[in-house]
Amino acid sequence: MNNLRYLANLEIALALAGWAVGLWGIWRGDETILQYLYFFAWYPYIACLDGLLGRLRGRSWLLTQPRKFLRMFGWSVTVWLIFEAHNLVLQNWGYVAVVPDGWVRWAGYALAFATVLPGVLLTAQVIDALGAWKDLKGRPFNPGAWQPLSLLIGVALLILPLVFPRYAFPLIWGAWFFLLDPFCDLLGGDSLIARFMAGERREHLCLLAAGLICGLWWEAWNYFAISRWVYTLPVLNFWKVFEMPLLGFLGFPPFALECAVMYNFLTALDARVLTTPKRRRFSYVIQLAFWIMMFAAMDAATVISYQ
Repeated sequence: MNNLRYLANLEIALALAGWAVGLWGIWRGDETILQYLYFFAWYPYIACLDGLLGRLRGRSWLLTQPRKFLRMFGWSVTVWLIFEAHNLVLQNWGYVAVVPDGWVRWAGYALAFATVLPGVLLTAQVIDALGAWKDLKGRPFNPGAWQPLSLLIGVALLILPLVFPRYAFPLIWGAWFFLLDPFCDLLGGDSLIARFMAGERREHLCLLAAGLICGLWWEAWNYFAISRWVYTLPVLNFWKVFEMPLLGFLGFPPFALECAVMYNFLTALDARVLTTPKRRRFSYVIQLAFWIMMFAAMDAATVISYQ
């Protein structure tokens, strides 16, 4: 226990050092640091959260379940690339001043996108560990077979932005929540909708808060970076806070719910379907092929300019 506490403190100290370097780079205008500023924001952030969990709960992802933690990083790349695939049609954001060297750029994509799930989910867990909404409960209810309705809603939220991208683009930030949560339940995994109907509210609120916190963190550091994303929304592209239009921040809380559901789905799929080494290897090959395809598509359609 003392050893874990020491390592957790070390994680927090390293996180503070990483942020200090990033802030020094912003203050000095150091181009090398500003080019890779995202990594000085997010990897220390994840280390800090993991260290806080170690102190608050006596366990952490990296220190007590590293294989599970590393698997989440890989899944995170796949999850975010799904949204990048939507963006090929929606064209809601693009990347500017990215590194021109192909292998460095693609490695940067992978390392950056690997932080999405850990950042959101660890933030929610730290909020929970701090005791937020500790005694909150709702009234249980049972509407019957809810899975078909949820699937219909998910399909609608997925298709409408692709058919009417100018006005329906925000709906994509709820589509995968309704689309995958029924499968989490059917696979015997963790279903947020089923838990909500059972009267649980705390995890949902922690996730919503985590989404907003992460959104602010993403946008604040992105604003000072050389290599960054910019928004190209067809409407509502006004009242910017950093690079993000003000109303765009409303998308981060439901996105956190999507992150949780997508992670729950992948966890259930891994436990119930990918039960042999051969199946797992096949899933890795499929994911890697998807990564390569999407990295190439991003280079062609989403990258606005190179350094």
